[in-house]
Amino acid sequence: MSIEKNKLVVLGAGWLGQALCIKAKELAWHVQGTHRSSEHEYDFQRQFVLEDTVLKQDVSLEDAWWVCAIPPRSRSSESNYLATLQAGLELAKYLNCKGFILCSSTGVYPTDNGQYDETTEINCQSARQQLLFDAEQLVLNAGGKVLRLAGLVGPGRDPGKFVAGKELSSSSQQVVNMVQQQDVIAAILAVLENWSNASSIYNVVHPAHPTKVDYYQQKCSEQGNQPPTFTSHDKGERIIDGSAIETLNFLYQTPI
Repeated sequence: MSIEKNKLVVLGAGWLGQALCIKAKELAWHVQGTHRSSEHEYDFQRQFVLEDTVLKQDVSLEDAWWVCAIPPRSRSSESNYLATLQAGLELAKYLNCKGFILCSSTGVYPTDNGQYDETTEINCQSARQQLLFDAEQLVLNAGGKVLRLAGLVGPGRDPGKFVAGKELSSSSQQVVNMVQQQDVIAAILAVLENWSNASSIYNVVHPAHPTKVDYYQQKCSEQGNQPPTFTSHDKGERIIDGSAIETLNFLYQTPI
């Protein structure tokens, strides 16, 4: 990658964002990754927090690529997520940002069975869907791009642990839409490397879609844990197609 592209700012350097920062540093990028605190454990950490209407931040990288990886759980109706994102977009513009990627969620798609891709019309049926959609529009209107991420798995996020022994309020025959952390990072880098040719929106979803009962039984078995139970066994397939991004010389390489 050429020298002028080797700067990265990551808003929300948490589970995904911190791993992205570390990977970029391994590639010799100049990196700043934000969190809410003013106390920093890593040299790349910077503060970025909107308290009421006051922005506290010490991001300083100019001419950088920006990625917002603030996790979906921060997008509750009580959060100031949209205002924080808007502040990020404004700061990115002030620092002459080269391009801005939002890590969104496949949760923006309908919950009904069917196959969905980037051309699917979004009709928001919940407050969370509306918030995800509004965030995407902020970024797209600012000239940025959106990655809709499937359920995230990877280090510290093993499905065989977080569903063990639980009763899940879904069908055992519904399929999963998941993606591994390192594939997401590779997808982000692929979009940055092909920015001028990349589409505005991509799904990032591993092509394997096993049923929940098969997937979770396997993952729990690997951990020696009790598999979950389900409230129904109705057959259903809600599949998010993540193949479009493969046109950017990107391949899903890590099993879910």
